[in-house]
Amino acid sequence: MLSRLEFLEVVSGRRRGAAASICRAALACLEPAYRLAIAWRNRRYSRGSSAVYKVPVPVISVGNITAGGTGKTPAVAWMARWFRQKGVRVTLISRGYGATAGACNDEALELEQLLPDVPHLLNPDRVAAAMTAIEEFECQLLILDDAFQHRRIHRDLDIVLIDALEPFGYGHLLPRGLLREPASSLARAHVVALTRCDLAEAADKRRILDTVARFAPDATVVELAHRPKSWMAWPDLQLPLNSLAGTPVIAFCGIGNPDGFRRTLHTLDCKVAGFRAFADHHPYDRTDLESLAEWARGLRAEAIVCTQKDLVKIQAPRLGDLPVYSLCGGIEVLTGRDGLETRLSQLAAIALSREPAV
Repeated sequence: MLSRLEFLEVVSGRRRGAAASICRAALACLEPAYRLAIAWRNRRYSRGSSAVYKVPVPVISVGNITAGGTGKTPAVAWMARWFRQKGVRVTLISRGYGATAGACNDEALELEQLLPDVPHLLNPDRVAAAMTAIEEFECQLLILDDAFQHRRIHRDLDIVLIDALEPFGYGHLLPRGLLREPASSLARAHVVALTRCDLAEAADKRRILDTVARFAPDATVVELAHRPKSWMAWPDLQLPLNSLAGTPVIAFCGIGNPDGFRRTLHTLDCKVAGFRAFADHHPYDRTDLESLAEWARGLRAEAIVCTQKDLVKIQAPRLGDLPVYSLCGGIEVLTGRDGLETRLSQLAAIALSREPAV
């Protein structure tokens, strides 16, 4: 059984050899069945065979067409703050992937830290969660996190994020690649946002934009950058970005796109002596933390750095005798802001014009 990291090595083609080639061939044999299942499911919703529930407040979906990290959490946080600044009562709804019963997953913990004044419900039944948000929290607008494929709720705005560093899942649907559905599904999107554009080559961005224009010609296209803003020590001590300049550190993360974090670190002045990637949503245990501390000592590091998503799970200011810092940041809209804000303003006006149903 392949781990997630081994799976990525195989489907990306980075792992060579006969065993990897056989594995890719076996996964390719399963791809047509997945494609057929996705096409059948989408056809049922498009033709009205499967019920779609319309709730009495505007709904925004933020999702993607690939498995793995595209920067949804900072995008959701940016959008929730935008609506809060307009006076709109917002509630976030997530499936709660990787959460144990009665607990929050890593993304929910991160959003709770970023948005302490915004309720966040985790429930695989997002229709039930939506009604709870409307009836109990009197919310005026819902943001569905990672919901492009969750079509049971009618959405007023479908936003699809595409990672400019790895846009289309190595060109294959699951399980041969990382595509949750074909690129042609972008036709359902009202907004397509390219994330990590500041780290991508211009030629690569042009190819992505050409694909978007082919499948979603009427969509508003936005380019986003992830900007580091500060370092944070648990629980909430903020340090300036230059505080680790010249400091030898080891870095680790358990996110969908570890290469994005790695590239961001290289734009800073800290000296990365070692980098370790865990699987997305990795549940760190005592053995992991002791191993990281020992590894850092062996590399003579003076600090350990990770992402916010990792630190909210570890919840410790130190590993061994070394301080731990998470890189805090947010998104910056590089292009397409006017078009995006026009669409958001229309929904804000609707949300503020009526009282939520109770």
